[in-house]
Amino acid sequence: MSTGTDLSPPDDGADRLWTIPNGLSVLRLLGVPLFLYLLLGPHADAWALGILMISGFTDWLDGVLARKLNQMSRFGALLDPLADRLYILATLVGLVLRHVIPLWLAIVIVGRDAILTVALALLRRAGYGPPAVHYLGKAATFCLLYAFPLLLLGTYHGPVAYVCRAVAWGFTIWGTALYLWAGAVYLIQVGGLVRNPIRQPASA
Repeated sequence: MSTGTDLSPPDDGADRLWTIPNGLSVLRLLGVPLFLYLLLGPHADAWALGILMISGFTDWLDGVLARKLNQMSRFGALLDPLADRLYILATLVGLVLRHVIPLWLAIVIVGRDAILTVALALLRRAGYGPPAVHYLGKAATFCLLYAFPLLLLGTYHGPVAYVCRAVAWGFTIWGTALYLWAGAVYLIQVGGLVRNPIRQPASA
């Protein structure tokens, strides 16, 4: 989400599907059901945390490679945040069912994404492409993806778990606040664009 008027990814190679960064994003997506199974099935928390760490590393790596190899694409611009959202959703479901976080917190975060999904549909109807990721959204996602594994570690006993729990809730509070703030900025931006569409909706 940017505050400018250019809402489309770069045109160079914009329609490419099979690139190294996109492949990494697909691998991240494939890890979501495995992560959720490990978290809820055998409670293999160490393995689940390992998948989260790998996901975080590949999230950073695909962005670096996309710029270094000039392999940025529209598909990648959609796929990368989708993987982030699915990991957040899967982790929220797991942590709620494991009684680590309250249900209302998960509803707030998921509800924000549901509202933005409707806003994106309105944006497309007005003739605009998906917006670039805003720095507030990046910061919020960063905080939440760090908070979740620390929340899980905080469920154990001992001084390390106590520190993890305190740090985790700090990341959770800041991440949720930034997540809602980024959503509000996005909605304001979308509202202005929808009132000035590139194309008029087709009549019934």
